[in-house]
Amino acid sequence: MTAHSFPGLGHRDDSPAVQEQRAAIAELGEALRELVQRSSATEAPPEEQREIAALLREAAARLAKYPRERAQMPSADNLLAGIRMYNPVTGPGSALAAPLHIEVIDGLVVGTCTLGLAFEGPPMYVHGGVSALLMDQILGYAVGVAGRPGLTVTLDTRYRAPVPLQTPLRLTAQMTGEEGRSVTAAGIIATAADPDTPLVEATARFVRPRPDQAVKLFGRALHPDAMDPSAAHD
Repeated sequence: MTAHSFPGLGHRDDSPAVQEQRAAIAELGEALRELVQRSSATEAPPEEQREIAALLREAAARLAKYPRERAQMPSADNLLAGIRMYNPVTGPGSALAAPLHIEVIDGLVVGTCTLGLAFEGPPMYVHGGVSALLMDQILGYAVGVAGRPGLTVTLDTRYRAPVPLQTPLRLTAQMTGEEGRSVTAAGIIATAADPDTPLVEATARFVRPRPDQAVKLFGRALHPDAMDPSAAHD
């Protein structure tokens, strides 16, 4: 179950200090992503890898001095503006993200990314679970920008062909239906060079929680001045 587009969570501060914090987070995230990709593609000798591991443990210990709790929203986030710094698919501060860049073009939600060897499943191709993760994110974005945000309750994925690594990808998605608090969306993953040939197809259903359900789910993370906790942006 993945949450998409819920304002009322987190902070709305866009002061110069917060913008500087976001820039620093993005810089660290970029360095971490490079590290993850390099470590996934290295054939360095054991002694070299052990020396690097020791350096990384020292860096991790420095970051550990400034922990964030589970119910504490990142101070640099702004859900109303769609800013999630550590989102594992799109977050500029996430070491896990590709990251996927999303925009709306002529009413169609379009995502672009290139996945390195850290996302490998079958040799030379993307892990199927990563494809599902990407689709969940962009389908959720599609219903969010359509003004119908919700929680993912079903995600049906069809793998038509392997998704190649180190290849520019193009994802598209759009909302396809609505019934009460439930909405549906559909999308595909293709290569940027051949966007009309789907490699992965997916459909999903999202349900918008009632305000009381949102409070129960997100509890202490809700912003104190949130008027409608079921209507935010992820």
